Amino acid sequence: MKSYIIISILSFLLIQTLEAQLSIAKPFGNHMVLQRNKPLPIWGWASKNENIELKFNNIIKHTKADANGKWMVLFPAMKEGGPYQLIAKSKQQVIFLEDVMLGEVWLCSGQSNMEFNMRDAFNYNAAAASVKQFDIRQFIVPSEVSLMPKDSIAGGEWVIASQGTLGDYTAVGYSFAKELASQLNVTVGLIKDAWGGSQIEGWISKQAMLESDELKQYASKFPKTWEEADAQLFENLQKKISSKTNLLPNTALSLLLRNDTAAFENWLPYAPPSQWDWQGIWAFRGAGFMERTLTVDLNDIAKSSTLSLGDNDGYFQLYINGKLIKEGQGKNSRLFQLPANTWIEGRNIILIHQEKQVDPSWFGNGFIGEASTLYLKFDGYAQSLAGNGWKMLPDLTLPWNYVHAQNNAGTIIYNAMIHPIIPYAIQGVLWYQGESNAERAYQYRKSFPLLIESWRKEWKEELPFYFVQLSSYGKFPNSNQGSEWAELREAQTMTLRLANTGMAVTTDLGNPDNVHPRNKEDVGKRLAANALANTYHLPITVFAGPTYQSVEFKKSQAALSFQNLGKGWLIKDQYGYIKGFEIAGADKKFYYAQARIEGEKIIVWNDKVTEPQSVRYAWTDAPIDANLFNQEGFPAQPFRTDQWKGITEGKRFE
Repeated sequence: MKSYIIISILSFLLIQTLEAQLSIAKPFGNHMVLQRNKPLPIWGWASKNENIELKFNNIIKHTKADANGKWMVLFPAMKEGGPYQLIAKSKQQVIFLEDVMLGEVWLCSGQSNMEFNMRDAFNYNAAAASVKQFDIRQFIVPSEVSLMPKDSIAGGEWVIASQGTLGDYTAVGYSFAKELASQLNVTVGLIKDAWGGSQIEGWISKQAMLESDELKQYASKFPKTWEEADAQLFENLQKKISSKTNLLPNTALSLLLRNDTAAFENWLPYAPPSQWDWQGIWAFRGAGFMERTLTVDLNDIAKSSTLSLGDNDGYFQLYINGKLIKEGQGKNSRLFQLPANTWIEGRNIILIHQEKQVDPSWFGNGFIGEASTLYLKFDGYAQSLAGNGWKMLPDLTLPWNYVHAQNNAGTIIYNAMIHPIIPYAIQGVLWYQGESNAERAYQYRKSFPLLIESWRKEWKEELPFYFVQLSSYGKFPNSNQGSEWAELREAQTMTLRLANTGMAVTTDLGNPDNVHPRNKEDVGKRLAANALANTYHLPITVFAGPTYQSVEFKKSQAALSFQNLGKGWLIKDQYGYIKGFEIAGADKKFYYAQARIEGEKIIVWNDKVTEPQSVRYAWTDAPIDANLFNQEGFPAQPFRTDQWKGITEGKRFE
């Protein structure tokens, strides 16, 4: 009994000590950058009702922790300078934060192209060699999700840019910061708060959604538990798979091995190499099937062949035309040497049953590796098995689960990665996102402005918001086929209607084969041009490319007027040909168009369109041929003169 009393007393004292611990919230820390010329809120936690003293730059502030232990002080605006020391005191503790600078702070948010690290960017070695010329610092917000708004983030620290640390910097953000540091001669702080693959809805608060006609229906059904969130994901998966029959497809092997393509009709399309996550089966972790139908010539039947199916290492079973060819586990087992007469003339069916990927475990299902590792080869001739043509279906007869990641529900990134850092004083926001919203591009017209306005409301100021328009990636559909990426770019352009916004056009910097183009230096420079002109009011008159203003149809031609011409037109073509235009008449059938310059206008025509009604420019997923610029080197914004219905209207976030 005596020992129990002693343990209880010790436990009570330990609890009291933990409750009394003084702490300062992240992103506050050693080497941090605080925003100059703005009031500076600083907050943290202590025991409830405890008196707290803070000293910074010879200014002393006093406050008291509330009933929940949270405290906050507000220092007055101060000019740039440092290094300073921030001291926080309670009755029992003292915290010292060293090497604090006053300068410019920008929040860098969005998805993978903002998260993209300097070590993977062009000109990294040159940037590392000159890193000492600038005082740039970065804080990385850890990637987390939460169903409820969090008061604090899990960790993170401010890191000064050096040859040893630069590799982890956001490449877009660093290029931007370098321009600011050189022009303004101040320390620049970057808060890297981005998550690859994230949808915009994950970054918007539930409250903002409830106040939006576009998203309030979703917010009203927002899950209270992860079990509810998982159930919603499964319901959406069922809708995708069983949209035609209202029944989940039968995955009994006896049916699938009949060598009948009808068994796969209702499966979901799949274009490897890729995780299932990015092709319609989000966050599912378990076993599944992938099927591909291909044609083999009569001349190849009697030949041996090589079948390569990527770098996966989960347990698998490979069937060809209903026959088990191979089963096993490990990456070395995915290169198959097949004897003659494995294939039959005409249609052949490849079916693979695959369990969870082992390394890396986060990959889930799908084919991992490069597109070049997916092929069928006869006598040195390889038929690619990458891209469209596959189908996929989860195997729900075996154990499976959902991982809790960035796109399991809306608002969960905001809760864990944005809410906890508000109201840290910042100058503005840099945003690079949209790739994951392309299929709902029309809705982005409302969701993107909603994000901007809601963040401004929470920071209680009209923060400058500069964003990157989607670059060139993917295929080259024309306007008759439609383009989700073109419609997303249009939604981004429309967001410029909001005050204090700016956009960097990057169609010339993209890579049709890689959604992560490596030239991030020019992206950052174009964002910086917006900021230096509009936020810092430097004498920069041109900070964007030619912008469509109006059209006049004259007989068989269209005369287009533009703004932001600067010193005049620049056509990036050695022969002077203008590329990237399409034109259509009342039948809405588009033709590739010729174009010429007349003064400040562009004249567009095609002899097949005698009475034009619409002109479009760079209206495709990867408009790398679009070559209109101004003399200052900024590319023209993609645009269309019509308001005809697009291919993403009616698609909503669920």
